[in-house]
Amino acid sequence: MQSSAQSLQPPATPLPPKQIQGTTTSKCIKFSRRELAVSTSSSLLLLLGSQAIEPLNVSRARADELPDKIEPDEEPSRKIEYCSDQNVTKRAFLEVSIDGEPLGRIVIGLYGDTAPFGSSRFSNLVSGAAGVSYRRKEFVRIMPNYVQHGGLRSYGVDAELAKSSGRTMAIDNLVDEWEKQSEMCQGTKNVATSVSIIVRDPSKPPPKMKLVARGGKLEIDQEEVGKDVNGTEFTIALKDSPELDASALVIGRVLEGMDVVDRIGQVKTVKENTTSPYFRAAKLIGDKRAVVAERGFNRPYSKVKITNCGLLE
Repeated sequence: MQSSAQSLQPPATPLPPKQIQGTTTSKCIKFSRRELAVSTSSSLLLLLGSQAIEPLNVSRARADELPDKIEPDEEPSRKIEYCSDQNVTKRAFLEVSIDGEPLGRIVIGLYGDTAPFGSSRFSNLVSGAAGVSYRRKEFVRIMPNYVQHGGLRSYGVDAELAKSSGRTMAIDNLVDEWEKQSEMCQGTKNVATSVSIIVRDPSKPPPKMKLVARGGKLEIDQEEVGKDVNGTEFTIALKDSPELDASALVIGRVLEGMDVVDRIGQVKTVKENTTSPYFRAAKLIGDKRAVVAERGFNRPYSKVKITNCGLLE
């Protein structure tokens, strides 16, 4: 066997440079430089069938010119489309009025495939399947880039899912979904026409330690400052709103009635006064009046309400 293998000689006429170059390029996409020569010669042996030849020598200079790895360029574009243009699985509508005057209808497409928990929570509150709905509830904040609905304060904690911390399993699921969305999406997630529900408060301070009396003994406990969001407040982006990315989960987009959203965005609001030295001093010392005043910033002077809402077939 050894003597017969040694008697075999490579063909007298070498393969044309183009043919070698083409074979090398197609086989080097998934291989390192060190594996290049073996990969090329093995493929040529298979093509020649029974005519076994010795491995061809590929010049080291040519191999060094090739990259170690070729990264696909489809991934970045797929990640961007994940949040800005997803598949709509369900449609909902909101009918809005300003100071009792009908304004029009907003049709929202929900992303049931990529945001199942968020879109389900929103659709349940729109349809009334949760026992309550957005009907007769107001938009409470109008910003240059988005409008925000106040949600349902009475919806607070689901009794069967409540935890000792006051959070619910539903909120935890929404936060997990928001974290997954943050990993998958590149750039701004809350682009113009996006509809999102607020699932966390990025400005919430850490809990404070305090002494409490329990059973005649003093114990150290944590005092939560402020209230956790309950996953019912939602926003509609007038423009790209990167400031929402740290708190809001994108669940859909406006399909019809963006002119209605623009009208809401034009309602006059309470101007911010955060630059006032009096406000800054009150905020610094923890004056509750500053906290109350801050909550009133950007609130509309008019009553902007949802008069009717539901799901479309």
